[in-house]
Amino acid sequence: MNNRTNENTYIKAAKDVLKIEAEAIQSLIDRLDNNFLDAIDIIIASTGKVVVTGIGKSGLIAKKIASTFASTGTPSLFLHPAEGVHGDLGVLVKDDVLIALSNSGETNELLSMLPLVKRMGIKLISITGNVKSTLAKAGDVVIDLRIKEEACPLGLAPTASTTAALAMGDALAVSLLLKRGFKEEDFALLHPAGSLGRRLLRVSDLMHTGDGLPLVTVNTSVRDAILEITSKRLGLTGVVDRQGKLEGVITDGDLRRALESGNDVLTKQVVDVMTHTPKTIQKDALAAKALKLMETYSITALFVHNGKEAGKPIGILHIHDLLKAGVV
Repeated sequence: MNNRTNENTYIKAAKDVLKIEAEAIQSLIDRLDNNFLDAIDIIIASTGKVVVTGIGKSGLIAKKIASTFASTGTPSLFLHPAEGVHGDLGVLVKDDVLIALSNSGETNELLSMLPLVKRMGIKLISITGNVKSTLAKAGDVVIDLRIKEEACPLGLAPTASTTAALAMGDALAVSLLLKRGFKEEDFALLHPAGSLGRRLLRVSDLMHTGDGLPLVTVNTSVRDAILEITSKRLGLTGVVDRQGKLEGVITDGDLRRALESGNDVLTKQVVDVMTHTPKTIQKDALAAKALKLMETYSITALFVHNGKEAGKPIGILHIHDLLKAGVV
């Protein structure tokens, strides 16, 4: 068995780290001011991309910020400053915005980039823990990232400072998302793969249409409705009037309940046994929304409309379709 005599020491150290880093983020809240708003305005006004740069631990944070920007509607990429001053500054064009991260604000590789950035007229947003630094003075906007202390007991390893930078990057990304009116549908376009992408599929991507759509008219007999249910293999059929408007639905459950009544239901018309006002969904809705509706109403299928003629079904989405697509 491992010797855990000093476990309380390590737990205390871990708690201290979390406390210091939480306080570092908390301290940023009261310092959010017009500089933050100016940074948002500069990025929104730009017709180019946002290039995020930093070196060392700040570079790792810069990569994450650039990635978050790109996935939330702000075209962005990471530029390594050492590579930048050896030719990769060519990725910068006049209408871009450069965000530079440096806790000290005196990182040589970053400062070496500034003359070209200024000559090209590229807007510079400096994110630094030293508002009197060279980087801060060069910035069109300076975001103050000062922290009281690093979580590293030696005061050497970037810990609280990088956590604060990461949080500020997220704050910028979310604010830009809101400013652009970025919606779930936009997010879906940028995340087509994986479980997230599957949940963001649209109903129209999965629904059954044409001959696969089970429908009968209100004057159809229950016997013929059973044939429609059986042939379409979805466990139900919609019931429409002469104009094609959805009036009801007959499910396997409706049929069982009707048969249990003891009456000769097979010769009756479907209007006598159907469930009225079935649940529907628009074809452009997200599959995740369809799943939520099914769960809310404890149903297994939704009829689909095009939004313009909400009463007329153009398709049907079954819970099995969501399962097959990996949405569930």
